[in-house]
Amino acid sequence: MPDIETEPMAILGRAKRLTNLVALSIEETFAKFGLDRGEFDVIATLRRSGPPYQLTPTAMYTTLMLSSGGLTHRLDRLEKAGLIVREKSARDGRSVVVCLTATGITLAEKAFRADMASELVFLEGLDVEERAALAALLRKLVMSIEAGPSDEATS
Repeated sequence: MPDIETEPMAILGRAKRLTNLVALSIEETFAKFGLDRGEFDVIATLRRSGPPYQLTPTAMYTTLMLSSGGLTHRLDRLEKAGLIVREKSARDGRSVVVCLTATGITLAEKAFRADMASELVFLEGLDVEERAALAALLRKLVMSIEAGPSDEATS
């Protein structure tokens, strides 16, 4: 079918393949810390929020792009493991905030360090300049897609 432009497959297909190639390694890294990827995302989001490492559930499921039910399930598991606590908000006693415990902070940091070390191995085929260029191009593509189609593309 020579009349069909296959460039999207060359780019987006490779991005999908790349994700598939590294996914198992990332999951294995987090499993060493007793976490799955979703649980790590929750504690990492809390850690990134900065002191006092707490967010409302609404802020969390919006940031993580989860349903409230999906987040609740993760929070239940993390609370049982002693990595987070849910407390009444000091600002509004009717609402709850999710707080990362000291154990959760330590685990988030250790898991993140291990994940970055593991993922760095995958980038060894590119030099520093190539990595920077690839990161910049991917950032540009993501921002373009998130912005939606241009008026020219839809007309």
